[in-house]
Amino acid sequence: MGLKLFNTLTRSVEEFVPRDPQGKKAGMYCCGPTIHNFAHIGNFRTFVFADLLRRYLEFKGYEVQHVMNITDVEDKIIAGVRGSGLALPEFTHRYETAFFEDFAALGCLSPHQTPHATEHIPQIIALTEKLVAQGFAYQTADGSVYFSIQAYRDRGRHYGQLLNLNFEAMRVGERVSADEYDKESVADFALWKARVPEDGSVYWPSPWGEGRPGWHIECSAMSMKLLGPSFDLHLGGEDLIFPHHEDEIAQSEGAGLQQPGERFVKYWLHVAHLLVEGNKMSKSLGNFFTLRDLLAKGFSGREIRYVLISAAYRSSFNFTLENLTGARTALARLDECLSKLRVLAAYKTSEADSRLLAEFSAAMDDDLNVSGAWGCIFNWVRETNKLLAANQVSALQAAAGLAAWQRIENVLGISERAKTEVPTEFLTLLEQRQAARKAKDYKRADAIRQELKAAGWVIEDTPQGPRLKRI
Repeated sequence: MGLKLFNTLTRSVEEFVPRDPQGKKAGMYCCGPTIHNFAHIGNFRTFVFADLLRRYLEFKGYEVQHVMNITDVEDKIIAGVRGSGLALPEFTHRYETAFFEDFAALGCLSPHQTPHATEHIPQIIALTEKLVAQGFAYQTADGSVYFSIQAYRDRGRHYGQLLNLNFEAMRVGERVSADEYDKESVADFALWKARVPEDGSVYWPSPWGEGRPGWHIECSAMSMKLLGPSFDLHLGGEDLIFPHHEDEIAQSEGAGLQQPGERFVKYWLHVAHLLVEGNKMSKSLGNFFTLRDLLAKGFSGREIRYVLISAAYRSSFNFTLENLTGARTALARLDECLSKLRVLAAYKTSEADSRLLAEFSAAMDDDLNVSGAWGCIFNWVRETNKLLAANQVSALQAAAGLAAWQRIENVLGISERAKTEVPTEFLTLLEQRQAARKAKDYKRADAIRQELKAAGWVIEDTPQGPRLKRI
């Protein structure tokens, strides 16, 4: 069975067939962070999903080129620069550094390329010039350049590919200079914004005078430079469908860079909104969390990632602190099973358990049904624990289960918690307990067990001898 994904462009689940004639390479672009503040947990749902999709494509044997842009110039950033008194690079560097620290804490693989908008001004200007030459963009008296939706439609082009727009019911023809604007408006949008006093030192020279790019044109210029005028996958949150992604399609295809019959992007994937404690995130409700807020509460990046990939990406999901506590329990159960298998397998190796891999793949092939995949995994954990309790798992079977899990873990990115080094004094107590048992001094042996437990360690008896485990 092949991988099937819901394509927003066609409003249907389709089999994933990359554009590569050999069927081996896949180009993937994800709208990345706008570095004007610390990213919140809702932002990270999209980024973790992109990481999961990349990992699963690689699991399926594709050679993935993963691009995630960094928006380092737009309205909110300029407002932040103005308020801080810092230069643009100084202002954005702090938040970019924090973002990638958080990104790594969530177990995300580094994208192959992370282009910055400010490093692609020549490409943005060139793309804008093409749109002017095609008759789809026009300059205004102040030196700004706008994309004309009416001109685009008059030439038989389809504006509204990702969603059905009711042009009669919506306000049409209003010119909008803001990067983010009213979603009830079908408006000419800015490709290049003329410099205004509020921009301060944030501007570049252009054929139309000093100014800066609009937000939408940045992604088109960067994605097409790095992945080509047509590529396979474009990801983002569902809030970006309109106007951002719709505008990307219009300006990218309006420039006429694609081969005949080709689209800008073949598959568009969008991640649903994240609710927090049952509501839309809001600082006034006290449910607005950055990753750092959650880490400060004692949760790990691993636990947070588990929650973020525990539900279907197209479904709105309620993220709660209770979910995180449940994640800790679930992961501990998984770790315990894996630990027992490692003890049993010793140093044996084996081919991966084909049944577990097949069940996992069947779920993930179904539009990345990660909740179904987790169901397969925990069914396997439950069955394995029963067999382990009955001493019905051989070393070879244990090794096969571990080999399968390693491949699955490479997809989920849920690395087992770091091994805790046992302090020397507790290892000494363990040896003393063993000596007491041999001497049949069970009172002393039990006292040592209680002492270790009080210190946060429990003794587990295994076929290879006793060991200490952190409670």
